[in-house]
Amino acid sequence: MHNPPIDPSPPDQHAGTSEGAEGGARLTTFGERVRAMRARQGLTRKALAMGAGVSSRYIISLEFGRANPSLSVIEQVARALGTSVAELTGDPTASSPEWLLIRELLEGRSDDDLRRARLAIGEALGTGGNRRQHSRRVALIGLRGAGKSTLGRLLSEDLGLPFIELGREVERIAGMDIRTIHDLYDLLAYRRYERRALEEIVQIHDEAVIATPGGLVSDAATFNLLLSHCLTVWLRAEPEDHMSRVVQQGDRRPMAGNTEAMEDLRRILSGREAFYAKADVVVDTSAQPLQATSGLLSAAVRQHLT
Repeated sequence: MHNPPIDPSPPDQHAGTSEGAEGGARLTTFGERVRAMRARQGLTRKALAMGAGVSSRYIISLEFGRANPSLSVIEQVARALGTSVAELTGDPTASSPEWLLIRELLEGRSDDDLRRARLAIGEALGTGGNRRQHSRRVALIGLRGAGKSTLGRLLSEDLGLPFIELGREVERIAGMDIRTIHDLYDLLAYRRYERRALEEIVQIHDEAVIATPGGLVSDAATFNLLLSHCLTVWLRAEPEDHMSRVVQQGDRRPMAGNTEAMEDLRRILSGREAFYAKADVVVDTSAQPLQATSGLLSAAVRQHLT
């Protein structure tokens, strides 16, 4: 149960002190990181505030660099975001000399260089850097309303493979529905169930079409597992199509009760696009009708699986 929201510290309490512009810049950078990670997780400010046990007004001050949070508040915010304090404060690679040396080697490299390094490290450590490990597992990724369930079933029928919804496997393992997991526990607990469900699928099924929850890409460990063991397909759509499809399903989560639903959706999509773009295949589900999209998806997947 959450404690009543609090305002842990007054905004901008170091303005005009000797810390000056440097301290203000650090707070601004921290706020931008909080905002970006919130978008990646698909959380509204209200949801983050509730999870962290602070007020929405404080989250606004935090994201705009006007609050100077205590360590305890940083810990609360990190937990609500499902991440570590180290990552939230911007330095996850300072835990050992080897980390620091690796960071130095990778600093300033292009995304292509970093991708090659990631795959090489995966091969060296035996964690799946070689994409041939995906066998005939196809994972569909993308925001809610992209068509993962509908197109996933059509693809599974066309390929003659079992269809698995990762969200349903999470519920089976947890013994409760996803909403209850979030209500009773926290984001970290849900992410643990999600990782365990994907690990089981990879162990049991050499062949399958897997529809994944939209936020899976927010957890680096689980997303690495998916990239290493599945042919990944990003079902991309325009924000308006995402929204209309979710509404047609009679479900406005996670935007329920939010008068700025489209703005939130665009922010979530923007925060995740760079991760979705790591997929092996991209199919635009807004560009043509369902049956035509299904045909394009099947053709693209067959080309990569042969």
